Amino acid sequence: MIEKLYPYRFEFFLCSQIAILFGSLIIPGDFFETHISPILFLINLVAGILLISKKKKLTWFFIILLIVSGIVFGANMIENKYNQLRSLLNMGVFFSFYTIVTLEIIKQIWQAKIINKNVIFGLISGYIALGLISFFICLSIEMVYPNSFEGLKATIDQPQLFTERLMYYAYITLMTIGYGEIVPVTSLAQKAAILTGMMGQFYLVILTAIVIGKYINKTNN
Repeated sequence: MIEKLYPYRFEFFLCSQIAILFGSLIIPGDFFETHISPILFLINLVAGILLISKKKKLTWFFIILLIVSGIVFGANMIENKYNQLRSLLNMGVFFSFYTIVTLEIIKQIWQAKIINKNVIFGLISGYIALGLISFFICLSIEMVYPNSFEGLKATIDQPQLFTERLMYYAYITLMTIGYGEIVPVTSLAQKAAILTGMMGQFYLVILTAIVIGKYINKTNN
């Protein structure tokens, strides 16, 4: 089964990422953030397992992350209230997941000899994953040090507005647009903003150059 799905690994991963980013446009309100969004993150984790299924040790590590995140999600549903310790644990799980899976995507793109749709989908997925890494970094900072970001106009007790605003900030910073309505005011938050901007620029410049170079070489040959 896994062998049959493996050629479509980037499509599955990208589709689950898009659902995370834009699912609230279809299902607006707190229900999406509290119930649907965690499930979509779990689905994205499953898609990540398919992505690295050729590596057994890494696959088992991702399965452990999936189990931990599933337990946290179940506990949150049962208690139906915010718990900072569980939230930080979940942040750690997904930060580890997206960091490793982004590196794996970069490696697979780097090693690709033929530029096909998988490489293009992988390139897009890796960039979206960078934004999610940045989101979890910013979210962790705001949870541990409240008011690190000025202009959120939301608190942790407002899950929909809070997560949407921080995710918006993470991607706007990654793309170096920076409208300025949300501002990092603490030293740690500012360092996170610098790191996010640098990751976005390095990714676009280096990987895009690699893909274009391989495409040109293939055309010339």
